[in-house]
Amino acid sequence: MYYLYDALDIIRRFMESGGNVLWLIAAITFFMWTLVFERFWYFKFTLGKDRDNAINRWEQRRERKSWNARQVRLMLLSQATDKINAHLPMIKTMVALCPLLGLLGTVTGMIEVFNIMAVTGGGDAKSMAGGVSKATIPTMAGMVAALSGVFANTYITRIAERESELLKDHLTTDH
Repeated sequence: MYYLYDALDIIRRFMESGGNVLWLIAAITFFMWTLVFERFWYFKFTLGKDRDNAINRWEQRRERKSWNARQVRLMLLSQATDKINAHLPMIKTMVALCPLLGLLGTVTGMIEVFNIMAVTGGGDAKSMAGGVSKATIPTMAGMVAALSGVFANTYITRIAERESELLKDHLTTDH
């Protein structure tokens, strides 16, 4: 139990050394990874049911070659693709937002350094080091969050594209 308190204290000190922007980066990263895990959950447990439902609805049609049948096929593909691609634009947006917030942290940290230099005349190196810390830690955290999100988003996007193509192949018009 002591190790848990020690770990929480280390995390708290790290977050304080990065400033308020680091808390925002942490919240966005948490939300981004929540959506990533939701997509993994969907692909693992729900996608098969949605795919089977679309295939069954298509297979129950007696004819599959008319204009109306093609429109029904497009509707089924569109509905399934919307479910498959849900949350992907939001994940991409958060991936892009993380480094920008890191840069915001850099700017706010440097403003603090310049403020300390203006007040002390540049003679208080210890106070300036705190501002430099608040400038570099959010930048690092924003880049790490963005990189992890890029890898996850790429993997999820490939799965989504593959599943959409597989569904398109299953909804044939040849019989």
